[in-house]
Amino acid sequence: MKRALIFLATFIAVLVAAPDVRAEPQQSKGTASISGVVIGPNDKPAPHASVSYQSSDGRAPHAVFADAHGRFTISQLSADSYDIRASAKGIFSDWQRNIPLRKGQARSVELHLIYAKEMPKPVSSTKPKQ
Repeated sequence: MKRALIFLATFIAVLVAAPDVRAEPQQSKGTASISGVVIGPNDKPAPHASVSYQSSDGRAPHAVFADAHGRFTISQLSADSYDIRASAKGIFSDWQRNIPLRKGQARSVELHLIYAKEMPKPVSSTKPKQ
């Protein structure tokens, strides 16, 4: 019983002291942005395409969606270099790599969805005949 009271008192003391513990400062949102349009294989805007982006060193991957006219905006980016790619209905664009952004800068890109040069072979779920 005495051990339980000591444990409980220690636990409460830690909880009371917890507000004094400071977490690491959150990375502030940047002021740069990338906007653009996703163009489908038919040379028309691709509505509601997914646009994936990350810093060029692979940190913090994210995605946004284009609007009904294929336009998108990625805002509040920190100064860095970014890689960006679009996809819609199983069709992807090439990665546009190392897009440099300075503080407050706005860049515009056009992402073209392309069919793969070679489609992957389907995987059969049946056992091979022996």
